[in-house]
Amino acid sequence: MTLRIGVLAGEASGDILGSRVLQALRARHGALQVEGIGGPLMQAQGLDSMFPMERLSVMGFVEPLKRLPELLRMRRAVLRHFSANPPDLFLGIDAPDFNLALERKLRARGVTTAHLVSPSVWAWRPRRIHKIKRAVNLMLCLFPFETAVYRRHGVPVCFVGHPLADELPLRPDRGGARAALGLAPTGRLLALLPGSRAGELRLLARPFLEAASLLHQGDPGLAFVLPAASAGRAAELRPLLADYPSLPVTLVSGRSREVMAAADAVLLASGTATLEAALLKRPMVVAYKMGALSWQLVSRLVKTPHAALPNILAGRALVPELLQGAATPQAMAAALQPLLAGTGAAAAQQAAFEDIHLQLRQDFAGRTAAALLELLAGNTGGEDGRPVQT
Repeated sequence: MTLRIGVLAGEASGDILGSRVLQALRARHGALQVEGIGGPLMQAQGLDSMFPMERLSVMGFVEPLKRLPELLRMRRAVLRHFSANPPDLFLGIDAPDFNLALERKLRARGVTTAHLVSPSVWAWRPRRIHKIKRAVNLMLCLFPFETAVYRRHGVPVCFVGHPLADELPLRPDRGGARAALGLAPTGRLLALLPGSRAGELRLLARPFLEAASLLHQGDPGLAFVLPAASAGRAAELRPLLADYPSLPVTLVSGRSREVMAAADAVLLASGTATLEAALLKRPMVVAYKMGALSWQLVSRLVKTPHAALPNILAGRALVPELLQGAATPQAMAAALQPLLAGTGAAAAQQAAFEDIHLQLRQDFAGRTAAALLELLAGNTGGEDGRPVQT
């Protein structure tokens, strides 16, 4: 029997997740009919996309407001389509502001709904949990700590693991990464990742280079590698690097994963790259700055004791976090010195990172597909990721 799936992803990361889930669903169930909105990867898995996914890919505060009429028209069109042609299951992937309202209306019309990638209700805007409870039959979480808030509020939830943990090897090949990047096979190497956005570079690139300069003064054999997320970011970084002519920095176009894998330690901006660095088992120091007004707003809204994902996953201050005023070059250099020296601090981080990797390596696509099929069979996901009876 053909399984009719509605699915909606709003950006490239969601398209990647959705394509893997659709492939796993087809392997377990057989014939699928898939409609909704997605990108080329989901379309390659049979999705008939009603609109170009790029029309949903908006970020920030101002751009979504400018595009609001178009976004609302698209959501109404998707709602009309699935109300008139109810799927067996609707899966929203991330894009919570767009998807959750759609899921709530579809569920009210009798459609079984699931949502993949939990909104950060554990960190800020906790009242969203009540809207989520009305919107979904099942929440699918990438991280194990996310399930607690859903259990407290009676929302069926399933931890499915993180796809990066499946993708990255438990033992990264540092030598292979250095060879691929054309870097020296020996010698200490620090990766600098001040962020991929223009605002992050403006606030963090120079302090990162200042910290590198301090470290190089004490250790002339230390080298540095800096990935630029795009040609535009590279053009912004080159004038800064010119201010440090004696600093041995290799500027790389993209390839941030290989850059981190090649390094002995990493200095990076807070964000999803910290998870990638942890899964690559690279000792790290995390730093972040934002505009003064944004910091005031965020510091009042966010309710977690840690900012970096490795610390949140470990439930403790595993890696140094230097935020806002604390993100000085001197503090960064001081925190990095023991990691570069190969002391017990580096080994402690790496041991914890391996535990995190094993915890997140759950066969993301297979577990997600199994949870969705169990949902359709009348069950919901258990807190440990295994389907259980409601």
